[in-house]
Amino acid sequence: MTISIDLNADLGEGFAWENDLLDLVTSASISCGAHAGDDLGLKVTLSEATRRGVVIGAHPSYPDPVHFGRREWDLRTSALEIARMVELQVVHFQRLGAVLHFVKPHGALYNQAQRVESIAEGLVAAILPYGWPILGLAGGWAEKRCTHAGLRFVQEGFADRRYGPDGQLVPRSQEDAVLDDPREIADQVLALVDRGIETICLHGDQPNSVEIGQLVRRTLEGAGVTIRPFLNQ
Repeated sequence: MTISIDLNADLGEGFAWENDLLDLVTSASISCGAHAGDDLGLKVTLSEATRRGVVIGAHPSYPDPVHFGRREWDLRTSALEIARMVELQVVHFQRLGAVLHFVKPHGALYNQAQRVESIAEGLVAAILPYGWPILGLAGGWAEKRCTHAGLRFVQEGFADRRYGPDGQLVPRSQEDAVLDDPREIADQVLALVDRGIETICLHGDQPNSVEIGQLVRRTLEGAGVTIRPFLNQ
């Protein structure tokens, strides 16, 4: 049986190499403007992704551009507050012309949705009327709430992030959280495929993002893995 996997990148954040990343990926999680990017830039990213046939998803976040959406919110934040926040961003993104096929929360929202039930509940409540799949780490609250609501949950892995013994990402505050050794990245990519991950993320905010993307593609193709959107898997 042929093994296939999706490559996605977090884009629309205003970095100069984003078009080069779009040439490498099959899906793109595009900022909704809350943590990075502006309406003009987001429209350009949408147009470039569409022109290449890249599947487009929304990348909502905490509205915190100063910290790039990576500062966690109070754990007492209600599910209703999260749902309203995500809904506003998705609606705004659609008004820019986005035809969406999935949702992947960004940064602190992504991480807290794995660990905090109320945040995962709010995320899923906002997306449930649309029926879009949600991307995230396996085994957390986001997956549980998606399963309970009948939404497809897409298991995501990271080529350039270190995992802890619990299967969660090592916090970026730790010195060794981001991988930069090519051999280590390649080994991790193949391990993620063996685990049955459906999509692998390429971070778009690192200067070496394109080089990492090229390495990931070479590694997958060298192992006989087909690269295609998870929607077609």
